[in-house]
Order: sequence, then C-alpha cells, then structure tokens
Amino acid sequence: MMAASCVRTLGKVARIVLDTPTCRLTNNAPLLNRNYMRGQVKTYCVSSGFKSRPVRGRILGSAFLIGGGFGLYQTVKLQFQHHLAAEKIQAPGLGADLKLTLYQYKTCPFCSKVRAFLDYHDFSYEIVEVNPVMRQEIKWSTYRKVPILMVDGTVQINDSSVIISALKTYLITKEKTIPEVLSCYPEMKSKNDRGKDVTEFGNKYWVMVNNEDADHLYPEKDSRKEEIKWRKWADDWLVHLVSPNVYRTPTEALASFDYIVREGKFGTFEGFFAKYLGAAAMWVISKRLKKRHNLQNDVRQDLYKAVNEWVAAIGKNKKFMGGDQPNLADLAVFGVLRVMEGLQAFDDMMENTKGKNWYRRMQKATQHVS
Repeated sequence: MMAASCVRTLGKVARIVLDTPTCRLTNNAPLLNRNYMRGQVKTYCVSSGFKSRPVRGRILGSAFLIGGGFGLYQTVKLQFQHHLAAEKIQAPGLGADLKLTLYQYKTCPFCSKVRAFLDYHDFSYEIVEVNPVMRQEIKWSTYRKVPILMVDGTVQINDSSVIISALKTYLITKEKTIPEVLSCYPEMKSKNDRGKDVTEFGNKYWVMVNNEDADHLYPEKDSRKEEIKWRKWADDWLVHLVSPNVYRTPTEALASFDYIVREGKFGTFEGFFAKYLGAAAMWVISKRLKKRHNLQNDVRQDLYKAVNEWVAAIGKNKKFMGGDQPNLADLAVFGVLRVMEGLQAFDDMMENTKGKNWYRRMQKATQHVS
C-alpha cells in the first residue's frame, strides 16, 4: 500500500511539472515537424550556450519520473525485506521444535559433517566437547564414539550418516516422530575383517521419503543415487586421507596436535602430553594408515586426486553436487575437508586442486546465523 501511494503521488507531481508553462512548447509547436523540432532544440542547446526552457522542463519532469521509479524500487525492496523478516519471526525454521545436543570432538571429520548439516539447515543446537582421552562426557552411553546427537534429552542418535539421514527425513516428512524415523535405520552388530566387533546401521545413506517428496528432493535422474554414492565415498575413502596428510611429517603432526589441543577439551597437564606424545604417536600411525589404504608415498597426491575427482563429478555447469544448493553429499565432503583448515595440508589442497571455488561456496552456504 505504501509503495502504491508513493507512485501515485510522484505521478501527480510529474504531471504538474510537465504542464507548467516552462515545460510547454510555444503555440506554433504543433505546426512544426517533430523531427525538425528535435533537431532545432538539439542545435539550440549546443550552439548558443543557453539552456532551452522546453528542454529544461522536460528534463525536470523526467527527473521526477526517474526519481519516482527509483523511489518505488527502494520502497518495494524495503517492504519485501520487512515481509520476509516478519515471516521468519512468525514461522520458526524447520526443526525448531527439536532440542538438540551434539557430543563431539571439534577436529573429528564425522562430527564436522554433522555440524555442516545442522548449520546449513539452520538448526539451533548445543555442543558438548568430549575429552578424547577420558570421555567422561559420554560415560552414560554404551555407544562410546562421537558424534552422538541427543534429541529433546531423551532420544539418542549415533553415527554421523544416520544423524544426517534421519534429520533430513524428519524435516521433509513431518509425518513421523524422531523415534519412528530411527526405526528405518536399524542397528546391526558384526565383526570386521580384523575380528573386531563393530556396529553398523542399515539404510544409513537413505532419506526415507515417499515418491512425491523424493521427486521434489531429487528432480534430476540418478541424483539420489549420486548423492548416496558420494556420501559413502566421503566415509569410506576421503576421510581416510585426512590423518596421513595432517600427520605426514613430524612438523605437521606437531602443528596438528597443537590445533587439536587448542580446540579440544584438555587440561593443562593432559594437553601438554597429548600434544607431544600424541603428535609422535600419530606420525607413526599415519605411516600404517598409508600402507593399510594403499596410499602413494606422497600422500598429498591422493588428496589432490580425490578432491579433483569430486569437483569433476559436480561438473562445470553446477555450483554444487545438488545443483544450485548443496545436497547431503556436498555437506559430507565439505565436513570432512573442513577439519584440515588452518593446517599445511589444507593450504596445499586449496592451492593444488580445483576445489577452491566450490569450497568457498560451501563455507558461505553453511555459515550459521545464531
């Protein structure tokens, strides 16, 4: 209403200005050829050095019209912004009905994946930083890994991929409670190839939605299959490139543990030993990991190859794997790579791969507004 009133008022002012004697041509004007008049006015204005009264009037009237148009644009823009702000206040964001607490290690790539998802979807959540040595913060849980997400203080979700898939399912359907959604991701006990007991979860890369919602979520052919493929790739391959790269040399291992101690929950005495003994231990372990995963002697090359493979899969015509907006694969890959920020491995990756532009877009997309 304000915008319409503004335009009407400015229109009236412009008409008044254009109707003034200053703006009207002489009575002989209708007898003259219009093109001739334009030519005469132009010649008059240039050669005489004086301002034409008719031209001055028209310029003044046009200025009112142009100013009115600009005023309208600014008014509509302001009204639209106010409307969006009011909508956001009146309609809480998706997932605002959930009280979430994330138990994590700051430098854990799986925890970083979950934070990327929560931040992108603008969830409000609390973080409990777990001491990686004593793990007293999760002593109440039989599941001794992180991340753990507690929902409303009663429902526990384990495994980063299950957390992401379950919450995405909940956001889209709104037809089931969180416990009902979790029944789609059954916990399974088994032994790995080294005979160690492990816990896995069925369907953990699937967003459980009906066909109509699936068509909306995955509009392109094979986009769902691609999302699942690259989420698994992030867990089964990309994450195993992090430790060998950040602990590649004794110097890099020490720098990495300095970061871990600063960001993690350590006491002064504990942090000192964690930094130096941990760095030495992880430098040795990184050599074993390199052998276990058949990495090259220069593990940077495997990292570069992986990032370039990811960027090539996105393609040149898309901002993200998900198109104009990140999908769950984008968030997973970004979450894994993000834990190297501030370290030499990250700087080398950004300089020697094609992933920089995509990564910067992901940083912007996942900025959390508290």
